[in-house]
Amino acid sequence: MTKINHLVIVAGGMGTRLAALAGDRPKVLVPVGGKSILEHQLDVAVCAGVRQVTIYAGYLANMIRDFVGDGSRFELQIRVEVEDLPLGNAGAVVNSVDALPEHFFVIYGDVMCAVDLKKMAAFHLQRGADFTAMVHPNDHPFDSDLVEIDNDQSIKAIHACPHPEGRYFANLVNAALYVVRRDALSPWAGCSGKLDFVKDIMHGQLDRGGKVLAYMTSEYAKDMGTPERLEKVKADWNSRRIIMPSADNRAPAIFLDRDGTLNVERGFLNSADDLELLPGVGPALKKLRDAGYRLVVVTNQPVLARGEATEADLTAIHNRLEWELGKQGAFVDRIYYCPHHPDSGFEGERRELKIDCDCRKPGTGMIERACKDLLLDPSRSWMIGDRTMDIEMARRARLGSVLVGTGAGGSDGRFDALADHSVGSLDEAADAILASPMKA
Repeated sequence: MTKINHLVIVAGGMGTRLAALAGDRPKVLVPVGGKSILEHQLDVAVCAGVRQVTIYAGYLANMIRDFVGDGSRFELQIRVEVEDLPLGNAGAVVNSVDALPEHFFVIYGDVMCAVDLKKMAAFHLQRGADFTAMVHPNDHPFDSDLVEIDNDQSIKAIHACPHPEGRYFANLVNAALYVVRRDALSPWAGCSGKLDFVKDIMHGQLDRGGKVLAYMTSEYAKDMGTPERLEKVKADWNSRRIIMPSADNRAPAIFLDRDGTLNVERGFLNSADDLELLPGVGPALKKLRDAGYRLVVVTNQPVLARGEATEADLTAIHNRLEWELGKQGAFVDRIYYCPHHPDSGFEGERRELKIDCDCRKPGTGMIERACKDLLLDPSRSWMIGDRTMDIEMARRARLGSVLVGTGAGGSDGRFDALADHSVGSLDEAADAILASPMKA
């Protein structure tokens, strides 16, 4: 398989929004944790085996060139190309695409990241993609451009902000980190003027039937292009949230039941219109995330096997859930669901989903999958739920457990497993976890 060993850094912006803090430096040289954003990006590149870097610079380009030199002190070959006129974040790349290899990474100069680029490259190459964009959830989906994908992680549409009233899209935000097949840019060869990777290249590829994929990950990538965002990135660095993921550096997680724990219990929920968050859910999740936990929903959804809802219905429900959490400044890293139900006898049931499985709680399949996908450490993780099956799953997976008094409040009585804590609400569950010796 072809190895991707070239990184393009787009650093031609004026940095107007960050001028008060950047002073007389280009924003790519603004320090975080004693090193510039650019140095952090180069460190990530070296970890992935990248050997060549092209920086497209404009404002204060000489400072960038003086800082990197020929790249040898970073164990890289670096060249700095200077834009005489602003060409957008894609124009300069397209104009010099013949000098780039068959596949290459692209990152914007104001993005702080800790991402395993080798894994992203493998995803792109194995799938034969024209263009791959890293996507992840954030705490403000309502004012972000959102990516819509299918089950194959192909991007179907890009929904620009502002979003239409009453429509709920999945909380998947473009992280401004890409892998690009060089020849996929050929339709724009010879274009003069500004080009944008989202508005022109991604949209254009979709219109042309190109293979545009979403690389879904919970790894760290944040824009620091405004004073407020820079302060958040600095806070994340100081709290050690910006760490390269690895099998030896797994994150603790809070696994969350859905109905009765996050949203009001309404029996077998089958419509997004009926979803309502429980009081205090958003602030509780923010508290846990601020403490360093990943947040993962694990939910049994027998409505699919029973024929009472479709996958499209469930997608709409989860989109609404993510949207409502975003309105409270919270988000979850991933939602896993079990579609199975072993018992028959329901009108309209789907026979192919009427099976015994390892993912239906109290089975641990969803936990195991999440730990593998997101590099989570179960020994430092917890389960919060309103039913004894949640607590029994936690026991089997060796998680800490909290039973909340919302929803069923443990009244189902199906299992004898005892929770480490029994509390009234999700907010109290967060406090119990944070006061525990098992906390991150």
